[in-house]
Amino acid sequence: MDRRVVITGVGGLCGLGTDAASMWKEMREGRSAIGPIANSELHDLEGMTGAEIKAMPQHDINRGHLISMDRFSLLAVLAAREAMRQAGLSCDEGNAHRFGATVGVGFTGSYATEQTYRSLLLGSAIRAELFTGVKVMPSAASVHLSLSLGLRGPVFGVTSACASANHAIASAVDQIKLGRADVMVSGGSDAPFAWGVLKAWEAMRVLSPDTCRPFSADRKGLVLGEGAGMAVLESYEHATRRGATILAEIAGVGLSADAFHIAAPSVEGPASAMRACLADAGLNAEDVDYLNAHGTGTKSNDQTETAAIKRVFGNHAYLMSISSTKSTHAHCLGAASALEMIACVMAIQEDVVPPTANYREPDPACDLDITPNVPRERKVRVAMSNAFAMGGTNAVLAFRQV
Repeated sequence: MDRRVVITGVGGLCGLGTDAASMWKEMREGRSAIGPIANSELHDLEGMTGAEIKAMPQHDINRGHLISMDRFSLLAVLAAREAMRQAGLSCDEGNAHRFGATVGVGFTGSYATEQTYRSLLLGSAIRAELFTGVKVMPSAASVHLSLSLGLRGPVFGVTSACASANHAIASAVDQIKLGRADVMVSGGSDAPFAWGVLKAWEAMRVLSPDTCRPFSADRKGLVLGEGAGMAVLESYEHATRRGATILAEIAGVGLSADAFHIAAPSVEGPASAMRACLADAGLNAEDVDYLNAHGTGTKSNDQTETAAIKRVFGNHAYLMSISSTKSTHAHCLGAASALEMIACVMAIQEDVVPPTANYREPDPACDLDITPNVPRERKVRVAMSNAFAMGGTNAVLAFRQV
């Protein structure tokens, strides 16, 4: 069964804003949410920068659900509710079995895990809190979407580090194309600002001491962020039958693995995923107007990704617009490509390419048009989004104007 899959609603929150519209406005203008991390419990990490959500939006989530949620699950539910509102959809007894969810996460239950260790090892507790186990399970966010929205179709979690959201969306596309669901709520969520997680990233020596400057010669590393992004995916037939506004079509998916190194990036793995995505979408390289790069701001990632883009797109690599919105919302790990999905959808909607913020110095090894600092108006019919994870798992999505 070859069903077209379209997006009819998006929702999100991150350091840039607590809904998709405000988040996109900041992305589009190249305003960065990165600053000193305010969490006073981070002990010896004073001065570390990140993109935190400063204030959570008001909500009416059932208290019985809240007590079993870690922060990443709460963010996912808030984003999913917004996406469903925009799509104008709700579940009832008649359709709930045709609605499902897939949520990508990178670090699951970081806050609950840390609190448990503190209370048991540093405090006087003799057992963990009742809901610790369900807070930290990788499927927790998708399960809470099911509970909050009444979804009774395919519901499961996906985890592949920094490519988790794109993998989750790809899995959701499969559920619709295979006829297992008519509607899937899909995206990613992550909340990494727990002391242990930050110490782990600090140990890898990939964090920037100030800000994220993808593709700039003076870049010093990545910056972590928190957030969630969700989309309502529907079969084209389901969306048109109910008269829904279609934001974009998910035209293609490309997946690959490097089989190279647990941490170092390769050129051919990402290139293979981009080629597979173009083939799945029936697109030529010249059809792509905008590419949202993985663009983490590390020396090795940005050079390697540039080489992979050139390998796939040839001369067109110099003609299309490229940017890394991680320069604004930081690297939100399992949520990163979900936020970047929203950037691609909105670029198609508004015919504008969001910039790579914080750019200062050209790097001869990153010599493509990365839309430095200022948004660019141009026709965006097709946008692609790269997600390349540690361990070499790669997921690329193509979005097309309908």
